[in-house]
Amino acid sequence: MKVTVHAAKTHLSKLIEAALAGEEVVIAKGEKPVVKLVPVEKQGFKFGLLADKLTDPPPDFLEPMSEDELALWEGGE
Repeated sequence: MKVTVHAAKTHLSKLIEAALAGEEVVIAKGEKPVVKLVPVEKQGFKFGLLADKLTDPPPDFLEPMSEDELALWEGGE
């Protein structure tokens, strides 16, 4: 489908849906095509992406803080 810039401004959400459905959407200035709408590829999330890059054991956030750390959090020095 080929549409003008004005029509694209007016019907952008419909054009996005058409592109997501696999339709080729081209936006033109006058008769000259200038932009094509294409869906962005979904990227999967990979757990443990940095697992091989971490060498130290992770901090145990359930352990009590030292008195010095606690004083810093409470505004002391």
